[in-house]
Amino acid sequence: MLPDVRTEIPGPRSRALAARLRRAESRNVTFVDAEFPVFWESAEGVNVWDVDGNRFLDLTSAFAVASLGHNAPGPRAALLAQAERLIHAMGDVHPTEGKVRLCERLGELTFGRWLGQPGKVVLCGSGFEAVEAALKTALLFSKGKRPGVIAFTGAYHGLGYGALEVGGLPYFREPFRAQLKDFATLLPYPAGATADLEKLDAALRDTLGRRGGDRIGAILVEPAQGRGGEVFPPREFLPLLRTVCDAHGLLLIADEIYTGFNRTGALFACDHSGVVPDLICLGKALTGGFPLSACVGRAELMDTAWPESSGEALHTSTFLGHPLGCAMALAALEEHARPETAAGVARAGERLLAALRAVRSPKIKAVRGRGLMLGVELDAAGGGDLAVRVVKRALRDGVLLLAGGPAGNVLSFTPPFGLADDEIAFVGARLQEYLTFLSGSSS
Repeated sequence: MLPDVRTEIPGPRSRALAARLRRAESRNVTFVDAEFPVFWESAEGVNVWDVDGNRFLDLTSAFAVASLGHNAPGPRAALLAQAERLIHAMGDVHPTEGKVRLCERLGELTFGRWLGQPGKVVLCGSGFEAVEAALKTALLFSKGKRPGVIAFTGAYHGLGYGALEVGGLPYFREPFRAQLKDFATLLPYPAGATADLEKLDAALRDTLGRRGGDRIGAILVEPAQGRGGEVFPPREFLPLLRTVCDAHGLLLIADEIYTGFNRTGALFACDHSGVVPDLICLGKALTGGFPLSACVGRAELMDTAWPESSGEALHTSTFLGHPLGCAMALAALEEHARPETAAGVARAGERLLAALRAVRSPKIKAVRGRGLMLGVELDAAGGGDLAVRVVKRALRDGVLLLAGGPAGNVLSFTPPFGLADDEIAFVGARLQEYLTFLSGSSS
């Protein structure tokens, strides 16, 4: 359904809650000003209702999590049924059958589908934990001899210390530089041009050929960058990385926390190029709303890297394989595994991309993306400020939108998969209005 704004945004209850939150939470966490935020109360499909009764059209999927729609029937039913039986178990000591089934299913949908032999899984909580499990796997696989990792500018792999080291957004990394270990080499992420790919090829050869290059053990990459501004590389990018990894004995780690589970119109973004990574990191849409992530690797690789548990796991957590999350993930994977799901995303993405490209404004530098992972890049000269003003104006109209990219000048569109044609038309018309009236305005 289209938005339905009944009170000013933010409404009185949201403003009151914001004031309370500022008194109780670290001021660095939730952004609060006179126009932000609204407080959610319920959600379904592509819509969110706030505490003041306003209905919003969600173009974010709540950070690309609610891909199947908010409160999706399958995961919701699985959550409720599991909660009636068991809420918590002992994930690495006395687990549940759900953990077994989820590990099996993830192994089948990744390396079982790609190589005919299911992969093996390390379940985690947040996305950054899956990335750090992959980094640990790579180090163990090299028996500690190749700790170095090649990563890319503009990358976002989460905010844990290991993930920060391989992150390519200085805003998040630099305040903690003094406590990070220098094991990452950041190379430029190719932004779609063949010339960028040629430069990267030369940089890879130089990095691996110079002194210390033999201590690099892995390449960590997002097949398309999400937080970095919906950046999509040339189609030859992943094949190049696969070739380099094979030639130098490196592991290729695909961070598909953002792009995984049909976000780009394929089950995984690496499927578009036919490249099989050695390790894949998954999260966000895996459950549709419960904090659960996974690092999945080739079975032989995982068995070589990780020792048999002797009663104390090297990488674990209190909530590992949480019964509620496993139940939701299994239900969500049923939907994601259906070919119709990917096909529907591809069709909706084409319609949304066309609507965004129909918007006319000198402030638009590029419109790009694939599936329902699209970005509208605004002119960098004041683009970040304009993007924020668009996001705030959209909120007043009942549209949930985010800005991303290193300069904050990319409007990010990652809606739930059920976005309808009238909603797409509404989005295009509103964006045209915003850019027409806000480009030369200061409010």
